[in-house]
Amino acid sequence: MFYWDPMYFVFALPALLLGLYAQFRVKSAYNKYLNVPNTARITGVQAAQQLMRTSGLQLRLEGTPGELSDHYDPRNNILRLSQGVAQSSSVAAVAIVAHEMGHALQDAQAYVPLRIRSGLVPIVNFTSWLGPLLFLVGMLFNAPALAQLGVFAFAGAAVFALVTLPVELNASKRAMALLKQSNILSGSSEVKGARKVLNAAALTYIAALIQSISTLLYYIFLLGGRRSRR
Repeated sequence: MFYWDPMYFVFALPALLLGLYAQFRVKSAYNKYLNVPNTARITGVQAAQQLMRTSGLQLRLEGTPGELSDHYDPRNNILRLSQGVAQSSSVAAVAIVAHEMGHALQDAQAYVPLRIRSGLVPIVNFTSWLGPLLFLVGMLFNAPALAQLGVFAFAGAAVFALVTLPVELNASKRAMALLKQSNILSGSSEVKGARKVLNAAALTYIAALIQSISTLLYYIFLLGGRRSRR
């Protein structure tokens, strides 16, 4: 059957390996700099409060379960921090908090890519599972129009990943600027550590984009092969 096609690995394997490497980089950088205290001994919660004063933003702080689950909720103006980040006075914790504050700044300043991504979320949540399903049914029952519709639906996931990348890179750029303005980190080694954590996180979004594009190209390849055999 087509889903056991060895060509799938030609398209998917490079993206999969990059994704695994990106996850390794994130875990490695996070674990390393989670054990490196910032000179000011400021916890994640204290860093969030100081960065709010620096940026002029007023956000509600809440906890969130899990590890590396920290995020900014633009709908409710809430900054949610995992316990490991909120209570840690490490370089990694401060970097993660600053990144999420970068998203809050994007929201406050109506950053266009963030608005586009937010608008795409409900659409992509629907099409990301519907697209592969339509494609599978179309290919199994020799219904090329349905398979093509599945390709178009899944393309939304690739578009979402494409829009997400500049949003995340910009948030990290804002994070480094905020950290410099607030003087939370001292010395080049702490700044370098924060940048490594943020760069590792950025690689995961690059990997996600490549994975979405490679899967989309594989669907197109299969659809094109089915047409050529007709």
